[in-house]
Amino acid sequence: MLLFRSEEEAARWCQERERPVGGIVSLPQLQRLGGLWYGDRLRPDWKPRTVVESQAILDQVGLTSEFWRLA
Repeated sequence: MLLFRSEEEAARWCQERERPVGGIVSLPQLQRLGGLWYGDRLRPDWKPRTVVESQAILDQVGLTSEFWRLA
């Protein structure tokens, strides 16, 4: 994970290194994603989620581009 001040800065960094721009996540999205993704891990009844459940979490926080599509 790399942190940038803006999407433009991320794009410039990738262009300078001839790398594709991957998924870009804002800090509020990242915080929300972390809470949803890991918030239940200490519950005694925790079980791994399905791909469909995982995709629903990504969609819920607005990570909907092709980059975030799970197989």
